[in-house]
Amino acid sequence: MRQDAQEFAKRQTQVLVVGPEDARAFASYWSEQGLPFVGLPDPKATVLKLYGQEVNLFKLGRMPAQVIVDKAGVARFVHYGHAISDIPESAQVLSLLDQLNA
Repeated sequence: MRQDAQEFAKRQTQVLVVGPEDARAFASYWSEQGLPFVGLPDPKATVLKLYGQEVNLFKLGRMPAQVIVDKAGVARFVHYGHAISDIPESAQVLSLLDQLNA
C-alpha cells in the first residue's frame, strides 16, 4: 500500500493502520519506516474487537483485516485474512474505492 499512497490520496482515502504495539513502539516503527499513513496503536485490542479481527496465536497473533469505512462511518467492505499474507492487493482495494465512489 505504501507505493500506492498517492493513489489512495487521489480517491480521498485515508489509510489507517491499527497495530498491537504500544504507542512508543508504534511511533518508533513509524518514524524508522517513514510510513505515509496514520498509525494507531491498539495494545489492548479495543479496535480489533470492534471490527471482529481474529487473533490466532498459532499463526503469530492478529490475522490481517482490511475494512473500508465510508465518510458516513459505514463499513462498506471487510476482508478478514486467514494467514499473515492474506491481504488484498492495492489494485483490488483501489478498484473497490472507485466502485464505491462512482
